[in-house]
Amino acid sequence: MKKQILIAVSAAAAACVVSTAFAAAPKVSNGMCVDENGMTLYTFDKDKAGAPSACTGGCAEAWPAAMACTSDAPSGKWTMVDASGGKQWAYDGKRVYCFKKDNKAGDMNRDNFKDVWHVVKP
Repeated sequence: MKKQILIAVSAAAAACVVSTAFAAAPKVSNGMCVDENGMTLYTFDKDKAGAPSACTGGCAEAWPAAMACTSDAPSGKWTMVDASGGKQWAYDGKRVYCFKKDNKAGDMNRDNFKDVWHVVKP
């Protein structure tokens, strides 16, 4: 039984370190909000407050949700909203995403993409 609990806890911890999960609330770097690896965070204008994410299917593949770990806590304008598989970070009430094709810290290849994706700026 103890071995099963340890395996479950280890799996949950490993899931939290997947590329779009954070160990703490996102931070600010060079005037924009970034994840713990310095990757740019975005909001999506088609998301509505209190509703599920409007970014699904292929959109969700290109724009993975910035997921929070179960040990994370809201801080200031950073909150968490329900998402498939857990909690997604939200800034000032808007869900937050990464862009899969941003290759290195500081990339912001999709700021204002189609006038609906925007870099999160404090």
